Amino acid sequence: MTLIQAVVMAVLQGVTELFPISSLGHAVIVPALLGWRNVDENAPGFLPFLAVMHLGTAIALLCYFWRDWWDFAVSILRFRDPAGAADRRLFLRVVVATIPAVVIGFLFERALRHGFAAPRLAALFLMLNGFLLLVADRARRADARPLAALTWRDAVVIGLCQCLALIPGLSRSGATMAGGYLRGLDHEAAARFSFLTATPIILGAVALEAPKLLHNHENLGSLSLIAGAVAGVTALISVWALMRWFKAHEARGFTPFAIYCLVAGAGSLVMLFRA
Repeated sequence: MTLIQAVVMAVLQGVTELFPISSLGHAVIVPALLGWRNVDENAPGFLPFLAVMHLGTAIALLCYFWRDWWDFAVSILRFRDPAGAADRRLFLRVVVATIPAVVIGFLFERALRHGFAAPRLAALFLMLNGFLLLVADRARRADARPLAALTWRDAVVIGLCQCLALIPGLSRSGATMAGGYLRGLDHEAAARFSFLTATPIILGAVALEAPKLLHNHENLGSLSLIAGAVAGVTALISVWALMRWFKAHEARGFTPFAIYCLVAGAGSLVMLFRA
């Protein structure tokens, strides 16, 4: 992998991990479209390389939502303080929402890796992702609830939706935001909960894959660090832009991303079949 390829992949990661348009799908489709034969998504070092870029994304999320995580930590340390009850409640729901993806990812990791060798399938699922976003947008509930009203059942449903992102082409942020939206949250609250649940998932992936990269793929070490930094800066800009977007566009907030997924997926599918 060249430096330019690593930077392009990092920018894609920083944008597509947070925008509801599937980072894994783009990581599979883009190298195939650009004819990057030296980028092997099935190589042992590819997932660890993605994990280092995900670390940059996780750091960006921690920086943007530092106040939430600080409040979570204080509320846990002062467990008997009733003033922190709301923060403890939200933190426990974040934990519950991450469990399904952790379990499913661990049980089916080997089978899910095969999806990295199927860019046409990823393009098809990218179109499906767009369709699901449109459905979620039009199935909105008129009585939007605040994030503080999120129940245990809501957290489980959102966590199950998050499992869809294990398939390249289906977006993690899109699935969790859509799940929150369908459970009665508005776009801004659903986005905030989605990004809070992203942090432990991403850090878990980094903990699993990064040591493999450092141990077995020294030649990618410097590229990974550069890519991680670029992905982090891009992700910070992306989360800032997204939170502003959803705050200003409660109605049809998913529509531009849904249209992009449908057009990009269909266009990629045509190009890949012609290649």
